[in-house]
Amino acid sequence: MVLSNAYNYVNVLDKAADASWTRNGVLANNIANADTPGYKRKDVQFETYLANAVAGTDDLDKTVGEIDLSTLESTTYTEQAGLSYRADGNNVDVTTENVELAKNQLKYYILMNSINDEFSKLKAAMKTT
Repeated sequence: MVLSNAYNYVNVLDKAADASWTRNGVLANNIANADTPGYKRKDVQFETYLANAVAGTDDLDKTVGEIDLSTLESTTYTEQAGLSYRADGNNVDVTTENVELAKNQLKYYILMNSINDEFSKLKAAMKTT
């Protein structure tokens, strides 16, 4: 297990969970500003960075083991700053934000489950040695 860079899997999962937690706050902020004139929807970029970091590999274990964690920092950006759904310049759709929030919460729980599973595997491996 240790040879499969299990610690790096945990680190990558941790970065993904951090990004998901950040997205949760950004989505909640979008909902809170749904009636603010001129407010533009924000989102968090992470999945693209992760996909780029593991793209084109035949050995995912090796790739994750060698991944540069500094390239996996999430960034917050304003989405479609020139787009407005309403005359007041706001581009937040509350229904879409609520769906994205629910989707993100599921993703976060799955990531937490995956981290717990990795620690359980490490614990089991330590017991057998």
